[in-house]
Amino acid sequence: MRIAVLMSLIRPTGPIIVGISLGFTLSLLSGTWVSKSCDSDGMGSADEMLMAQPGSLKGARKPSSIFSGTTDNGNIEEDFKPRIVPYKKPVQQGPPKTIFRAKYASTELGIREHLFVSVFTSKTTLNTLAVAINRTLNHHMDGRLIFFTGTRNRKLPHGMFVVAHGDERPVPNMFHSVRYLLEHHIAEYDWFYLVQDFTYTQPDRLKTLVSHLSMDLKLYMGHPGEFIGGETQGRYCHGGPGFLLSRALLLKLQPVLEQCRTDIVSVRPDEWLGRCIIDYTGLSCVEEYEGLNYNHFAMENNIDLHRMEDDGFQNALTVYPVTSADLMYRLHKHFTEVELQRTYEEIEKLQSEIKNVSEVAVDGNKSAMWPIGIQPPFEPKSRFEVLRWDYFTEKHLFSCLDGAPKCQLSGADRDDVADVIKIAVAELNKKYSPVVKLSAPQLVNGYRRFDHTRGMEYTLDLQFQAMTESGHQKSIARRVHLVRPLSQVEIIPMPYVTEGTRVQVLLPLTSYESHIALRFLDHFSTNLFETGENAVLNLLFTYEPAEAQKVSTNDVFAEVKTKVAVVERRYPSVKVSWIGIKTESPGVLRILDIVSRKHPVDTLFLLVTSDTVLNLEFLNRCRMNAISGLQAFFPIHFQDFDPRVAYPEQTPPASPDLVREAGHFDRYTFEEACFYNSDYMTSRTRMPGDLQENEELLDSLDLYDVFLQYSGLHVFRAVEPALRQAYRNHTCDPRLNEDVFHRCLQSTLEGQGSRSQLAILIFEQGQGNST
Repeated sequence: MRIAVLMSLIRPTGPIIVGISLGFTLSLLSGTWVSKSCDSDGMGSADEMLMAQPGSLKGARKPSSIFSGTTDNGNIEEDFKPRIVPYKKPVQQGPPKTIFRAKYASTELGIREHLFVSVFTSKTTLNTLAVAINRTLNHHMDGRLIFFTGTRNRKLPHGMFVVAHGDERPVPNMFHSVRYLLEHHIAEYDWFYLVQDFTYTQPDRLKTLVSHLSMDLKLYMGHPGEFIGGETQGRYCHGGPGFLLSRALLLKLQPVLEQCRTDIVSVRPDEWLGRCIIDYTGLSCVEEYEGLNYNHFAMENNIDLHRMEDDGFQNALTVYPVTSADLMYRLHKHFTEVELQRTYEEIEKLQSEIKNVSEVAVDGNKSAMWPIGIQPPFEPKSRFEVLRWDYFTEKHLFSCLDGAPKCQLSGADRDDVADVIKIAVAELNKKYSPVVKLSAPQLVNGYRRFDHTRGMEYTLDLQFQAMTESGHQKSIARRVHLVRPLSQVEIIPMPYVTEGTRVQVLLPLTSYESHIALRFLDHFSTNLFETGENAVLNLLFTYEPAEAQKVSTNDVFAEVKTKVAVVERRYPSVKVSWIGIKTESPGVLRILDIVSRKHPVDTLFLLVTSDTVLNLEFLNRCRMNAISGLQAFFPIHFQDFDPRVAYPEQTPPASPDLVREAGHFDRYTFEEACFYNSDYMTSRTRMPGDLQENEELLDSLDLYDVFLQYSGLHVFRAVEPALRQAYRNHTCDPRLNEDVFHRCLQSTLEGQGSRSQLAILIFEQGQGNST
């Protein structure tokens, strides 16, 4: 009872008591408690209080203390005054320093090439053995190949880099060669291979050896030999089999090379270099390093390469001495066949290992794609990406380039089909031999498609005559699948071209094109003259005999010449040149013959028509695609359709888009061309023989045929989206040869409109006639 009464009295005041207790507790916890100083007088000095470091508790005042405004010395402490820190302007920095960036990332990162090859030759063997080494070794090496000689002939073999030191003595020649490597190539390569021109080197084995050696090694590797007299400790590398020097070792020789030249006396260059290396680096020649061997073979005279079963010969890295260039080529052929056979064996071994591993995979044999090692087939993501199979027989192809449903199997296609059938028979005989032998193959059905991910695929239904070991014969059919894989993609080096080359634009004009030339001049002025493009316009006025007689009174090109004067006044820095040509047959070749003689041989010509609309984009591509002595460029322009067909009962747009309803790339016309004057002159010099047989050849041929038949250049033909022509009804010249005239007619017909547009037009006309 008493407890209940007590609780009833405490309950109203309980929260108040708890709140007061909690408030005191929090106030005590939030205060900063500082222990007093341990000085004898129980107080710390004012200096200690005021000079305490930030973050230290020593200088803090107790919360309970009262600041009196005086120090222990009786001095009144001034009130704290805030101090304004003046704004300091940042120090003006000069212009940023230009940071040099290397042209290639490998240079900036310090990545070096692996191997540099030096060949010692002479004036007498430069055109024989040295050429053979260059042909058998150069294109296999990723690094560089240089030939060192004392003196050389005036005319050097093509494609070889030769350094002549001017001294035929062997030891000075070796000294100058090593110094040349240190001065020019020591920072670019890790290993240096030095060899004589009478030594054959197997390039694949050399690259394999170097690839297993660390770049930081100090190594002198070759065929060791004892010094004459035996006074010098260590062994040197014979020069005959060649030897390897590391970059780190050559750097050790750099400061002492001149001293070796004066102190070491020797008549043999390999001994002289060996003594220099041993005396100043302490390294001796080694033939083996960590399981890697420098294998070489000393060859005897009249050796039969096909009967050489010696392991030393078959595994040799170098073979010497080689007495003739013919023997050098035979050695290269032999060792290339050996390496190729070993490669095939490694491929078969890898394929069998992949098959064995795929047996234990989740999907079994399905995880190993066929053929093994080739990219899997392309998998289309939509119906539009499905690759089409083309059907063929031994005589006909049922998907032709011209759109015909059936055409004769000829040329490369016929050779391709014959080769595929031959390979199929050989593989089947390899599989069934010796139980069954297949012969007399006949192609029943053939299918092929080009898969851009892996190559050309074939499916063949073949009929054979099968003969067993007992002599029984039977006709059987088998379906085989083959793949001709894509080979390794190679980057073909091209000559350097620049977009700054001046272009001479040639515009031949006849009298009926004079009004169209006015529009051409307007476009040319807007697109090229206003931007100051490096292009010169040449107008070629072709007069017929009757028109030439009236030039002084009634010039058919008077309006064009007036327009040219207006353009030149508008652009003072522009000069439009023009020439008049009197001819009865205004063929393009006759006109170019006259123009070609008036320009230097290195002139870049751009042949255009009055309908061509030029711009900077196409002009740059003309410069890039026309390469002197190598390539001529014939662009395929975009031809607009007849506006009455493409836009019936509509206003044609000022600049139509590149869509199939507006036009098409006209592959039947070859009117525009980019080429160098020297290439044209070369082509014309090869035509006199044919001109004697056919005097009308100059009038019947077009420029494309001339370059294709007589120039020997690569004729580059590609669509050009930046080159457009407005529609105009052309009239084909009946004096052209049959092929050119047919192309002109085809171009005119297909330039009317698309098939669907023409079909709709015919349908509407048919309905109108029926009503």
